[in-house]
Amino acid sequence: MTTWTTARLLLVFSLAIGAAWAHMIDLPASKKECFFEDLHIHDKMTVTYQVGGGGHLDIDFWLKDPVGYYIAKQDKESTGTATLTAEKDGRYTYCFSNEMSTVSDKQVSFNVHGVVYVPDDGTVAPIEREIRNLAIGLQGVKDEQEYIVIRERTHRNTAESTNDRVKWWSVFQTILLFAVCGWQIYYLKSFFEVKRVI
Repeated sequence: MTTWTTARLLLVFSLAIGAAWAHMIDLPASKKECFFEDLHIHDKMTVTYQVGGGGHLDIDFWLKDPVGYYIAKQDKESTGTATLTAEKDGRYTYCFSNEMSTVSDKQVSFNVHGVVYVPDDGTVAPIEREIRNLAIGLQGVKDEQEYIVIRERTHRNTAESTNDRVKWWSVFQTILLFAVCGWQIYYLKSFFEVKRVI
């Protein structure tokens, strides 16, 4: 393997690993948050997101090209993915909107993956192809783990909330049971008392 091929392998591997960013944002009610990526022709970008907390766990998402046309638009989704291959140079915009909610804030976790287009001269070594595939697979595993962590947190919060409600309902039922027992004893006792009229 030549030093040129080794350098290209390291460049592709570092671009594939370094071109992914994980973000967590708090989105207030009735607000939207937009982000920008500058892409060149044939660059690829994938945005994956998941709502981790707040309201009905739904959010609006859209992805626009530099001219302003919608590439992807998803309304009231709790999780989603949008992928694009740039057809023109420019600034691509993706936004998360909580404008439909007037009360609840949302927590959104999202990842942006980018693959910088490197023209292929037709002599791709098999090991270079495998490294690219491994980098893509590794990124997929990382995304899935982040999704599982957020999902586990959401389910744990739901289970703890349900457990708290069951506990307080049981306390209320116990107090009500003792109150009914006390009232029945008092009522039956007064029923058997003899009242004398003088």
